[in-house]
Amino acid sequence: MNKIYHIGTVGQPWGDAEKVQWLNEQTIKRSFFDEVLPSINALKAEFDIEQYGELNYQQISGKTYPLYAVKSRNWQSNKPTILVSGGVHGYETSGVHGALRFLQTKAKAYSTTVNILVLPCISPWGYETINRWNPEAIDPNRSFGANGKATEALQAKAYLTGLKQSFALHIDLHETTDSDNSEFRPAKAAQDGSVNKNWNIPDGYYTVDDSEHPSPALQKAIIDAVSKITHIAEADENGKLIGEPIQQLGVINYAKASLGLCGSVTDAPLVSTTEVYPDSATATPEQCIQAQVAAVCGALDYLLSQN
Repeated sequence: MNKIYHIGTVGQPWGDAEKVQWLNEQTIKRSFFDEVLPSINALKAEFDIEQYGELNYQQISGKTYPLYAVKSRNWQSNKPTILVSGGVHGYETSGVHGALRFLQTKAKAYSTTVNILVLPCISPWGYETINRWNPEAIDPNRSFGANGKATEALQAKAYLTGLKQSFALHIDLHETTDSDNSEFRPAKAAQDGSVNKNWNIPDGYYTVDDSEHPSPALQKAIIDAVSKITHIAEADENGKLIGEPIQQLGVINYAKASLGLCGSVTDAPLVSTTEVYPDSATATPEQCIQAQVAAVCGALDYLLSQN
């Protein structure tokens, strides 16, 4: 069933008035400062914490959100460097808490062989309002290309560029939720002035490879690791996941650079976007967090097996 969104006029792209109406409907539903920031600060004993930017949304929510990177210590040029990003879409809970759980439980052991950089919550306002977009109704995960406009993406990109660091691996942690069909895709169609056609929400975990620089063996290693934690999504009756042809069990491809996705932000030859399904009747929030950790570890184990 396709849903006509309640804001805007069918067939006409949103103007400023519609975006203001949308923003006025957003409310704070949970706290970045209570649920995420303390976990970042607690890592200071064993990791280096760098503030790479901030989001001044005082006029919108009365808050300024600090943006943090977490780095393993004793970086060495002869070790491969890996990036884990979470919360590009702030509403995707296990992306944020999976990145933090990896730091809390697994990162230190891996830091003997790799340099680790984690951006655990790129979109904290989106986290608090359980939102895909930022306050300007821009999707940060379409803003990492040359024409990107979301401040969240631009500040993360500027930080990474300033490091002048080559990366061997980048894992971007995401979720696919039922609200993609009930809210976010209809809203995007309304903003674009187009007609929304819902896709089937996959029941289970899957990954998104880069069609421009595919790494199928990496994706398989991730799927194998995650399958020990939760179930892998099966293709629909058309052999697709979220409207895209399946490449192998639990894997589809997107053109990441062309779409301005976070997965294109580094020069890493190995890239994967994880997609956890938190609304499954057979997956708990804890399993979703563990699945994200398993994905990162599976990717790291694959990287290290190639060296």
